[in-house]
Amino acid sequence: MWPWVQKINRISLNLLMVNINSPRIYTKFGVPISVTGIAQVKIESNPTSLHKACQQLLGKSEKEIINLAMETLEGHQRAIMGTMTVEEIFQERKKFSTAVFEVASRDLINMGINVVSYTIKEITDDCKYLDSLGLKRTAEVERDAIIGQAESNKDQTIRQSRATQETLVARFATEILVAKAVRDKDVAVYTYDIEVKSKQAQADLAYPLQQAKTQQKITNEKMSVLVVEKQKAIEVMEQEIVRRERELDGTIRRPALAERFRLTTMAEANKNRVIMEASAEAESIRAKGEAEAYAICAKATAEAEAMQKKAEAWAEYKEAALLDMLLQVLPRVVHEVSAPLCRAEKITMVAGDGDIGASRLAGEVLSIVDKLPAMIKTMTGVDITKTMSVGKK
Repeated sequence: MWPWVQKINRISLNLLMVNINSPRIYTKFGVPISVTGIAQVKIESNPTSLHKACQQLLGKSEKEIINLAMETLEGHQRAIMGTMTVEEIFQERKKFSTAVFEVASRDLINMGINVVSYTIKEITDDCKYLDSLGLKRTAEVERDAIIGQAESNKDQTIRQSRATQETLVARFATEILVAKAVRDKDVAVYTYDIEVKSKQAQADLAYPLQQAKTQQKITNEKMSVLVVEKQKAIEVMEQEIVRRERELDGTIRRPALAERFRLTTMAEANKNRVIMEASAEAESIRAKGEAEAYAICAKATAEAEAMQKKAEAWAEYKEAALLDMLLQVLPRVVHEVSAPLCRAEKITMVAGDGDIGASRLAGEVLSIVDKLPAMIKTMTGVDITKTMSVGKK
């Protein structure tokens, strides 16, 4: 290098860290979030990339190179955030990082800059959208836990009921076997006793033998009574077993069936009630609409007929009809003209010549009414005075 003639510039090949902040970027469905990413970039040392870097970045400081890479990476980060939902960005960070890495690498490699790595550092949102997703999932887990506990309690109750039933059946069967064994033992004991006494009686004298035979008959009768008592006891125990089974059936099985039938009947009744109420309401609305339509139609027909009759009457009587209408309306006009005077509490009149008093007030009212034919003629072109003269003739 020739001093003062030539100049040398250096470019760093060190690894550079770039922080990419994208605040409040709207995602695919319009939810704003903020994403902070971190990337490591460096100038490639191979001749081709180094030549591109020297052409475009030579003379720039590391801070300028970092800003250039940050602007490029942030632009691609913003663009990719706009094509993904918040759930995809939050749950599939690797997919988002790979997309930003691949798109940014294609642009920066043309400047000789290689993107070594890119990762998401932080995802935040001001709208608490991510917190809402967590609350929703937490509520679902709690709901599943409650349902699972209820199902477990139901299964446990069913197993306990079955175990209780099996225990009762086994206990009753054992009691039956014990009763049968006791009965067989007693019968055998009494049978052996009879044989012993019979042999002893045969060895005794005739009278004692006869006495023994008599005693034997008595004993046989007693044994028969005892056997009958034992059989009755066994029958009582069998009846108790049947009673216990029926009690189990009445307290557990039949109430469950009855409850299921009651719930099914209530659901069916509620469904029929809702259907009937909806049908009745629809029929009421339809009938009301038909009645209103009929009333409107009838009113319109009556008004049309009245207008037709009135038009026919006017066409037939002409001036007489007008005169009749005038005579009907004129008193009301006079009443309306004099109405303000009726509501006045005090009237002060000043006049040079003429009457003063009630006659003057009446004259003023009649004067106003006298001007009505001229006003009507000016407004409508109808000369009421002429019409009234024709009516008199």
